[in-house]
Order: sequence, then C-alpha cells, then structure tokens
Amino acid sequence: MSFSSDPFLMKTVVRSQRGFTLVEIMIVVAIIGLIAAIAIPGVMRARARAQENTCMDNLRLVDGAKQQWALENRASSTATPTGPQIQPYIGRASGVLPLCPSDPAQTFATSYDVNDMSTSPSCKNVPTHALP
Repeated sequence: MSFSSDPFLMKTVVRSQRGFTLVEIMIVVAIIGLIAAIAIPGVMRARARAQENTCMDNLRLVDGAKQQWALENRASSTATPTGPQIQPYIGRASGVLPLCPSDPAQTFATSYDVNDMSTSPSCKNVPTHALP
C-alpha cells in the first residue's frame, strides 16, 4: 500500500461547526421576552387578587372574634375591643392575630382597625379591602 502525495487523491475532512447563530439566539430571546411581557401582568393581577382575598378572610375572622367578645362581655354597640381582647376568639391554634399581606410592617396594629361594635373592621393599608 503506497501513499500518494497528490492532493486530489487525499480525503478532505469537512468540519461542520455546530451551534447557534446570532440571529437564532436573538429570535429565542425575543420570543422569551414576548412570553414574559404577556405573563407578568397576569401573575401580578393574580397576586393582588390573592392578597385581597386573604385580607378579606382576615377581616371576617376579626369581625367574628369581635362579635364573640361582645357576646361574652355583654358589650354595648359603642364598645371597641382591642387586639389582645379578641385574640382568644380568633380560633387559631397559635393565637396569633392575622396580618394584612399588603402590610409592610407585618403587625396587627398596622394592618387592621378593629373599630367599635357597630362598625366592621377595616384594613389600614388598602382601603378597598373592606367587608361588604
């Protein structure tokens, strides 16, 4: 077997470069950006709706505890219970007062106004969070 130095007889090895071109990468990034632009507002709306529902549930819980406190203590319609007074009636095993998820301070005092017996409790952070 003899080897020839003739370039026409030699096998040429073609190297194919695998990978993505810049245009292909830019198209993928654009598609991901478009999907994110569509999805993010929906996620934000769902988050706000979930926070509102949690706050409404907490207001119902506070109102029920307030009514139980008034019944047991024979309070008048002008009486205003405090957080520690209604805490045993909240019905949570830990006895922790609820917090508004929109409250940056995350304390009961900055989350809710208990109000007097003739007025429903209200959220201090978001005025639209209110019992009907």
